[in-house]
Amino acid sequence: MNRFPAEWEKQSAVLIAWPHATGDFSNRLESVEQTYSIIADTITQYQRLMIVCRDERHQKHIEALVSQPEDIDFIHAPVDDIWVRDTAFLSMEKNGVITHLNFKFNGWGEKYSHANDNALNHKLANAKPFKGKSHHDIDFILEGGSIESDGAGIIMTTRQCLLNPNRNTGLSQQDIEAVLAQQLGAKRVLWIDQPNLSGDDTDAHIDTLARFCSANTIAYTSCDDKDDSHYDSLKTMEMQLQVLRTDADEPYHLIPLPLPNAIFDEEGEQLPANYSNFLIINHAVLVPVYGDNNDTVALERIGSVFPTHHIIAIPCRPLVHQYGSLHCMTMQFPEGY
Repeated sequence: MNRFPAEWEKQSAVLIAWPHATGDFSNRLESVEQTYSIIADTITQYQRLMIVCRDERHQKHIEALVSQPEDIDFIHAPVDDIWVRDTAFLSMEKNGVITHLNFKFNGWGEKYSHANDNALNHKLANAKPFKGKSHHDIDFILEGGSIESDGAGIIMTTRQCLLNPNRNTGLSQQDIEAVLAQQLGAKRVLWIDQPNLSGDDTDAHIDTLARFCSANTIAYTSCDDKDDSHYDSLKTMEMQLQVLRTDADEPYHLIPLPLPNAIFDEEGEQLPANYSNFLIINHAVLVPVYGDNNDTVALERIGSVFPTHHIIAIPCRPLVHQYGSLHCMTMQFPEGY
């Protein structure tokens, strides 16, 4: 039996890729590294952390910025982008054993250079934490941020991403469902029609829009401001979520997460800040915050569905300047990886 574990299940470790002076964050590296240090120090309080970095010199630089370097496995590998949610292995449970699936990555539809990112998993497979573990190369383009799993055979995604011809050209919805069934054990696929948030260049990844919090609970990006450009599309998405049904044929318990006030880059372009991009780890949920009045609302609402977890605010305003947030820059690995 194949099963794609849910994020709230017991984890062994989390992977991140540390930014570098020559990367996309070069013009704000100090503030981004402050956010990374907070994330690293928070994760290592709860579980193992793996950090992809360029070389020994980069590793030494990072070790000076974190409080518990002894709880970190450093892996030297080049990356084009730091968004490992979309480039790192997806973990599959097959007959009770964890195996790693290496899907192809094409720079979110050939938008960016991606040779190093597409090769990342072969570098990981030869690194100490993964050495000797089973992995399979899959001839199918798939990013981790484009799918959500309830751990029991239901996958949620958007048509705008998985059916986009810039990913797997020529494949129908039925073809893609067949791949998700074969590789991830999907018994049902919940398809959402929703354009991307302003500034999002992933073609509407589901992890910016709607997230499983349990087998019967979904937190989702919402908007009640009729003057906001997202209002109509997010209300339409809300109605789609309201008609979805669990395997028990019951409606999902829905948790609306407000949008933070719009954040713009230096060119005046809106950035895709949202609260749905939270990360669940062992005994804690890390929630992106932006110095916004709605930070408190989002923390309270996420806390209401994770009563046994610590809810931890992570300042992510610097991250959204490269069009991603907290969930996008992390990848968790389940117990037994």
